[in-house]
Amino acid sequence: MNAVEIEEAISKLAEQPFDAEEFPFAFLEAFGNKATTIKRLRSGASNKSDVGGVLQTNNIHLMVAENGAVVEALAALKASPATTKARAKFILATDGKDFQAEDLNSGEVIVCNYPDFPDHFGFFLPLAGISTVKQIRESAFDIKATGRLNRLYIELLKDNPEWGTADRRHDMNHFMARLIFCFFAEDTDIFTEADQFTATIERMSEKDSSNTHEIISELFRSMNTKVADREKEGIARWANSFPYVNGGLFSESVDVPRFSKIARSYLLHIGNLDWKKINPDIFGSMIQAVADDEERGALGMHYTSVPNILKVLNPLFLDDLREKLEEAGDNARKLLNLRNRMAKIRVFDPACGSGNFLVIAYKEMRAIEAEINERRNETDRRSEIPLTNFRGIELRDFPAEIARLALIIAEYQCDVLYRGQREALRDFLPLDAMNWITCGNALRLDWLSICPPTGTGVKHHADDLFMSPIDQAEIDFENEGGETYICGNPPFKGTRKQKPHEKEDLQQVFGGLTSKWKNVDYVGAWLMKAALFNDVCHAPFSFVATNSICQGQQVPITWDLLLKRGFRIRFAHTSFTWSNLAANKAGVTVVVTGVDREAGGPRWIYSGENRREVANINPYLTEHNISVVPASRRPIFSKVAMDYGVYYSKSGGLILDSKDKDTLRQEGLPLHFVRRFLGSTEFINGKERFCLWIDDNELEEVSKYVGVRQRIESVRRDRLETDDKAVNKLAAKPHQFRERKGDDASKIFVPIVSSENREYFPAGLADATVVPTNKAFFISNGPLWALSVISSKLHLSWIDTICGRLRTDYSYSNTLGWNTFPLPSLTEKNKADLARCAEDILLAREAHFPATIADLYEVKDGEAMMPPDLRAAHDRNDEVLERVYIGRRFRNDTERLEKLFELYTKMTTANDLKRTNTRMKA
Repeated sequence: MNAVEIEEAISKLAEQPFDAEEFPFAFLEAFGNKATTIKRLRSGASNKSDVGGVLQTNNIHLMVAENGAVVEALAALKASPATTKARAKFILATDGKDFQAEDLNSGEVIVCNYPDFPDHFGFFLPLAGISTVKQIRESAFDIKATGRLNRLYIELLKDNPEWGTADRRHDMNHFMARLIFCFFAEDTDIFTEADQFTATIERMSEKDSSNTHEIISELFRSMNTKVADREKEGIARWANSFPYVNGGLFSESVDVPRFSKIARSYLLHIGNLDWKKINPDIFGSMIQAVADDEERGALGMHYTSVPNILKVLNPLFLDDLREKLEEAGDNARKLLNLRNRMAKIRVFDPACGSGNFLVIAYKEMRAIEAEINERRNETDRRSEIPLTNFRGIELRDFPAEIARLALIIAEYQCDVLYRGQREALRDFLPLDAMNWITCGNALRLDWLSICPPTGTGVKHHADDLFMSPIDQAEIDFENEGGETYICGNPPFKGTRKQKPHEKEDLQQVFGGLTSKWKNVDYVGAWLMKAALFNDVCHAPFSFVATNSICQGQQVPITWDLLLKRGFRIRFAHTSFTWSNLAANKAGVTVVVTGVDREAGGPRWIYSGENRREVANINPYLTEHNISVVPASRRPIFSKVAMDYGVYYSKSGGLILDSKDKDTLRQEGLPLHFVRRFLGSTEFINGKERFCLWIDDNELEEVSKYVGVRQRIESVRRDRLETDDKAVNKLAAKPHQFRERKGDDASKIFVPIVSSENREYFPAGLADATVVPTNKAFFISNGPLWALSVISSKLHLSWIDTICGRLRTDYSYSNTLGWNTFPLPSLTEKNKADLARCAEDILLAREAHFPATIADLYEVKDGEAMMPPDLRAAHDRNDEVLERVYIGRRFRNDTERLEKLFELYTKMTTANDLKRTNTRMKA
């Protein structure tokens, strides 16, 4: 369950008559507990309570108290030995009138009336496995409103299916934006009476909902008509009391979808929520899912926390503004200069979604401006920070509309906070028609037409509030001397997940810059567009991106282009999880990079809560002096080649589990036709998988076995049924995989993926009975000294930096990890010593059979659980190898990388020089 579904479930529970016997189970069910779990608790099989309550291990201890005895019941739960033994996170007591709960880890307490406990649902989200943050827990209204609007949206589409088609989807989205504005306006005194919009619909529309659409349409028409013109336009008297809103929000068609009785009921219920509590920081990013069929299943997950957004905005420009405020003190002239500077700062988000980054930037700047006005004794001064300086591009029209609406709401809320309700209302209506949120493909649009260089005429402007056509008339707008900052959270898509039109987008951006544009992560196009923008207008930029953009092949493509154009990383946040509101959902692993062309000045690397100043930040987000390490098809510093394992797509019939293998053996199939078929997972976790391994001259022999014959035939069919012509050709040899390799008598086996928690990358040896899948690499008849190198901390520090990642796990690459690893020339003694170290590691593992690699290299609570003899073998291996490099052990990974980067630069430069001299002699 996600947060929206949980909120709806507990709201329904609170609305029902209180059932003392049923409440504990209904409460747990509302947080996603399965029927079998509830059944076991109800029967007592898993209920460990010692005070007559319900105790769910590792979760919560609940009790229904006698009337008026809630305080005593909560104390009994807290003192209960069973609560401690079961490691309960929460205790909860209620008598159906009062409600009290405590988080036993933080000590935070909830005390409220029973009907109000759904307002605190965020407090209990960990019960559903949702790791939450303060901002989410304080946004109960936003989550509640999102769920209610989603139900209304779905109900309206049931009765108005044409409004869900491509032709009318914009009308539907526009209608929802209008509703949100009206709900907000009637609860914040923007409309003259409290609940004016909702009350008018309830009073004027028929209870059977037959004319609800007509009433709403007339209200929209009134809000789009100047008061002086209403009589001429025939506006109904009951709609005449609404203010003139203008700004394009109610222009265009005032057509409204027809309402069923259920939809009308939803609408009135939504209107009765307290819309003063709306938080534009979060609401927009959640509500955008309402209008997206693909995303509605993930409703409520589209939350970008303010702290994460500030990881981009603070070091990009907000920290500098705050420092200047601190320096100004009470100096009126310096304060005025800072305020004037801020009035000209433009924040541009070319992937703005529902406007989170723009809203946060606006609110933070308003807070700084308010402090300036306070120090200058000008607290009632109207803000000089215009919304028109906050510009965005968004592909989909509904998020674009919501972004503009979120900015309007943020502006009003800031005016109320810093200037007071009266001044805020006085300046709010009519709305300004100027709109700087453009709906379109950011990778196809000219950013300079949307956010042009300072001191030039703006040529991209919308005539109404929510529509931004590309062909717009030129208007005059000057921002002489202003600054521009580009920021945002562009879409993440790896090269293999990109659709054809997204590949075309990449070609549009990179086509004239590199022939490798097909291999660029989608987010890389925003980095490149921002760099091209800087050719005309100085605009430091910072984006959230998947950590893959600073790893592997992305660095030699995207970052190499940026570096050659003079860009450098000013600040960076190393990998962290960009999570959402979904229960048990792994968030994507991201980095933040801030880029400019300015020489000198401090540079900062952020890791978690730590920040350190460095002289340089390379594209791998370390401080070492290295530019890029391009992939190499061949080993640069040795002659030992590493190859991919066997690719097995459309070969399912050739792959066996233990049961399949035994079945074929019972048919009499000789054992030599079956090999172990291992990838990373099988190697590390000791899992068994097998494959048929048949030479061409053996086909006739194995065809007499029915099971084998059927399997070969299934592969032939699979290969013929695909549209891939290359695979169709492989149907001629259905008894074999696409590649025939890896069955060497001896090979070094290297998994592709390994947990980031392991201290070493766990390679090993394999014989002819093992065939590596393409989820592994292998070195045919590899020398043992090579296994020593791969198993070292020195090599791990290299692949940790240079290779890509699978989320945060190590992801090995032969072209980047092995072929580029700086290996000095080894003497025969060096090789013999390293080979002995590799043998010792293998023998130490063997001594703990049947423990798997996962068991031997396990890490618990941050502490490695390696057996002492295995650790000693690895320590010895590290010492022998590192002495080859510097004559002693390295102190840490920083020193290791410094040496490796130094060697790589020196050795590649020498190789380049050698090749140049060879060509010149030729």
